[in-house]
Amino acid sequence: MTRYDLALIGFGGVNRALAELIAERGDTLEAELGFALRVVAITDLRAGSLVRTDGAGIDLAPLLAVEPGELDFSMLAGGSPDPRNEWIIREVPADIVAEATFTNPVDGEPALSHVRWAVEAGKHVCTTNKGPVALHGGALKELARRHGVRFEFEGTVMSGTPVLRTARRMFGGLAVHGFEGVMNGTSNYVLGRVESGLSFADAVAEAQALGYAEADPTADIEGHDVQLKVMILAGEVLGADLSRADVPCTGLSALTADDVRRAAAEGLRWKLVGSASRRPDGTVEARVAPVALPTEHALAGVSGPVNAVAFHTDLLGTVTVAGPGAGRVETAYALLSDVIGIHEHTTSPASVDTLLEAGRA
Repeated sequence: MTRYDLALIGFGGVNRALAELIAERGDTLEAELGFALRVVAITDLRAGSLVRTDGAGIDLAPLLAVEPGELDFSMLAGGSPDPRNEWIIREVPADIVAEATFTNPVDGEPALSHVRWAVEAGKHVCTTNKGPVALHGGALKELARRHGVRFEFEGTVMSGTPVLRTARRMFGGLAVHGFEGVMNGTSNYVLGRVESGLSFADAVAEAQALGYAEADPTADIEGHDVQLKVMILAGEVLGADLSRADVPCTGLSALTADDVRRAAAEGLRWKLVGSASRRPDGTVEARVAPVALPTEHALAGVSGPVNAVAFHTDLLGTVTVAGPGAGRVETAYALLSDVIGIHEHTTSPASVDTLLEAGRA
């Protein structure tokens, strides 16, 4: 039976949820998927680092029984008060690095270095971090190709909903002309609550209370989160290498509550839409902005924290993929799906992904 040893970089909500999946469903996953998972290293800014490459690896149950803010790896065998990210990624024997640290939209660090270190060490890497993928995705994929490893990032666009894998695997033979997406659950939830009568401030506060919005909701409300997702998706389905400057971004502060309610009365629904389309000359135009959509539009009925992307194709017309766009368990599933993708590629090199990549080369 194949076994993959994992190093978890960051032990916040997402990687902690992945550890929970492994601890609670490990035997079932092994039977269903044909491989076992063992965590051999964990790093965390607050808790430090923990390495156990002997025996059964790290015993996850005691860690998961402790509240996240109370973890202290230095008190455990193999533990240290320092995260030691570079040493663990480069030197600790592991097959796959699961990177789930915070997103930096300026330069992608420190996640960018985490991915590079893993690839240079000959390890597969999967990440939920939008920064390195949006800003340096093309270079990182080429680096991974040269080192003979996989770089996977399904969770960067729609959490656990497999929008990237769907586009890669199911759209063979189709020409994708562009896409439109509601790709941020926080902004979508806020717009829905404003439609129902709340002020913007009260709707944001409610989203924060429910855990949909961060303490500083700017990245969600002003569209910066969607901007990065547009860059990633445009790279994957349109072959575009876009910078943030190539994707003009207008957020919800451009709207008033009266705008939202007036549109609803007229049968329109405001959505924060990220879009990209191919021009006749082959270049790609992209943007993020609020759009008042008619009710028959594929994205108009997307409500609350649900996300959706409508792909415009030549043979099938518009194909819409919808599902959860946030959540710690949902995003952890994205990492699991990346591990499955790595397994499929390494055990069957002539996989669908490989053939599609060869066709795009």
